Amino acid sequence: MTTTSLRRSLFDKQILIPFVLLPVWIVIYFNLEQWVNFLVMGYPQTQLTEAVKFFIYEVPKVLLLLTLIVFGVGIIRTYFSPERTRRLLEKRSLLTGNIMASSLGIVTPFCSCSAVPLFIGFVEAGVPLGVTFSFLIATPMINEVAVVLLFTFFGWQTAILYVATGLTISIVSGYIIGKLKLERFVEKWVYDIKTVKSSAGDDKVTFTDRIESGYTAVKEIVYKVWIYIVVGIGVGAWIHGYVPENFMAGIMGRSAWWSVPLSVLIGIPMYSNAAGIIPVMQALLEKGASLGTALSFMMAVIGLSLPEIIILKKILKMPLILTFIGVVGCGIIIVGYLFNIIF
Repeated sequence: MTTTSLRRSLFDKQILIPFVLLPVWIVIYFNLEQWVNFLVMGYPQTQLTEAVKFFIYEVPKVLLLLTLIVFGVGIIRTYFSPERTRRLLEKRSLLTGNIMASSLGIVTPFCSCSAVPLFIGFVEAGVPLGVTFSFLIATPMINEVAVVLLFTFFGWQTAILYVATGLTISIVSGYIIGKLKLERFVEKWVYDIKTVKSSAGDDKVTFTDRIESGYTAVKEIVYKVWIYIVVGIGVGAWIHGYVPENFMAGIMGRSAWWSVPLSVLIGIPMYSNAAGIIPVMQALLEKGASLGTALSFMMAVIGLSLPEIIILKKILKMPLILTFIGVVGCGIIIVGYLFNIIF
C-alpha cells in the first residue's frame, strides 16, 4: 500500500469514527442515570451516599455532552478564521457591527489569552472600538462549555436565556463604549502597527480537515477543562450532600437585594471558567441561592476575569479598562435582578 493510499485510508476512518461512536454515545448518555442508581442501590441514604451519587452521575454526563458539542462546534469554527472574522466586521456600522461581533463571538475559538493579538488585528483592520469590545465580551462569556453545562444542569430554557442575556450585554456594552468615543485611551502603539493580511487557505478547507478540526477541538478543550469539571462537580457534590437545605437563601436569595451587586464585586477578581463554576452554582441553587444572583456571580467570574483585565492593560489605558468593567458589570447586575424577578 502506497503512502498516499494509506493516508486516504486513515482519513476515511477518521470520518467514519464519529458516525460509529454516536450510537454508543446515545446508549450511554440516556442510560447513565439508571446505571448509577443501580450502582448505589443497597447503600444507606446518608449524606456521603448522596454526594457520591451526585458526583459519579454528573461527571460522565457532563463530559459526554461536552465532547459531542465541542466536536460539532470545532467543525463550525473552521468557517471562521481570525482573518475572515476581521473581514466580516470591517467597516460595519456601530450597531450592526455590535450585533455581528457578539454573534461571531459565540462560535469563534478565542479566549482571554488571545485578547491582545485579536484587539490589535481588529483595530488595524478598521473595526470600530465598540464593535471590538462586543466581540471580546461575547467570546469568553458565551462559549460552548457554558451553554453545555447550563443545559445539563438547568435545562434548555435557562441555557437559551443565558445566551440571550449574554448577547444583550455584549451588544449594549460595546455600543455604549463605541458611543463614548474612547479611542484616545487605546495605547498609541496599537494604531502604529500594520499587520500583514492574508486570506490564503480560507477557502481550501476540505471536509476531512473539518472533521480533523472537530477532533482537535475535543482534544484541546475537553483536555483543558476536564479537571475543572471534576473539581467543580466535586465541590458541588459536597454542597449537595452536606450543606443544609435553604442555607444560602439568606446570603444569595432573592430577598437579599444586595446579593446581586455583591456577587459581581466578588466574582470580578476571581479566576475560573464555566467548567469550574457552573457545577458549584448548581449546588448553591439547591441550597437556596437565587438563580439571578448565582448567574451574576458566574458571569462576573468568566466575563470579567482578572487575567483578561491584566492582558488588556498592555493595550488599553486605565480609564477605558474601568469603563469596560463598569459597563459590563452594570449589565450583569441588571441581568441578575431580571432573572431573580422572572424565576
